[in-house]
Amino acid sequence: MGTLYWKRIYDTAEPQDGFRILADRLWPRGITKEKAMLGDWAKDITPSSDIRQAYHRGDMDYSHFSALYAKELAENPTVPAFIEKIKSKLQTGNVTILYAVREPETSHIPTLRAFIEKHLKQFC
Repeated sequence: MGTLYWKRIYDTAEPQDGFRILADRLWPRGITKEKAMLGDWAKDITPSSDIRQAYHRGDMDYSHFSALYAKELAENPTVPAFIEKIKSKLQTGNVTILYAVREPETSHIPTLRAFIEKHLKQFC
């Protein structure tokens, strides 16, 4: 079984990354598709534009943003296929979830990470 990694898309792609998935709704500035070396762009599992924009405007604090995003993940019909894809890819190698944010600890990444890890444990 492979390992699930998390890193910025601006970091150099490495062979150990394995299958690379971008988990951002917007394409990262200055990154070409060739440089990204993506296996998938999972923009459908990212926060909706409404909550993302409200959070960036300062209309809500991080805990409220995270709670709303966790609710969106739980109700998102594309999430089961996304989790299944990660599970399948981990059977044969590593998977790296990529993001563009400079401060991942106050972004959607901690919520997404907790959600993915919880659901992967159910399969182990």
